[in-house]
Amino acid sequence: MIARLPRELPPGAGAPAELIDKARVLDALYIPARYPNSHPEGAPFEHYGPLQSGEAIRYAGEILEFVRARMA
Repeated sequence: MIARLPRELPPGAGAPAELIDKARVLDALYIPARYPNSHPEGAPFEHYGPLQSGEAIRYAGEILEFVRARMA
């Protein structure tokens, strides 16, 4: 679970609630995008496009930036 990463930082690092919500979005995308039988019809690539991909990449970058800054 990506949402767990910011919460496992040392005390005082305090992840904002918005960052946790973005991590939850990434968590929700993991299984359906990875496994071909997770959707009732069609392959995973038919259910996701540039909009979802761009959002996921942006969220992942924000989470990594936050965690790296707190761990440095």
